[in-house]
Amino acid sequence: MPPLAHRAASEFLGTAFLLAAIVGSGIMAQRLAGGNVALALLCNTIATGAILPVLILMFGSVSGAHFNPAVSVAFALRGELPWRVVALYVAVQVAAAIAGAWIAHLMFDFATACCSPFSAAWYAHRLRFPMPLGSTAHRLIGLLSLRPQPRSPTRLLPSPVP
Repeated sequence: MPPLAHRAASEFLGTAFLLAAIVGSGIMAQRLAGGNVALALLCNTIATGAILPVLILMFGSVSGAHFNPAVSVAFALRGELPWRVVALYVAVQVAAAIAGAWIAHLMFDFATACCSPFSAAWYAHRLRFPMPLGSTAHRLIGLLSLRPQPRSPTRLLPSPVP
């Protein structure tokens, strides 16, 4: 198992890249969709769905590729992750999420302060609050339905429970 510092750095990088991709694709989709919210959400979903497996394959063997405090807590509740590691992961994931959102805003020349026209309130209004909860719940159900297996470089994805 890699050292805790490597695992924390892996969670930071993965979470920051994920949030930069989600927020950046949301900004780009909003700009290109011409007011069509359904098209903007579809573009955002496709970009998120494309980057997530890449990040999981890149960082999964180092930290488990949780990238979400809810996933880390779920693994702790199953007894697969010590609570002291969960506390570190959650702190790192929150900091990385903020950094990733700021990076996306900087890529598109948006202000990163609360006075930005594309603030958290804007995203909450556009993307609707239940959407992230639904995707988190869907990911948790998928992760928790898999039986724990030792990681192997030749096996990329675990087998589902029969």
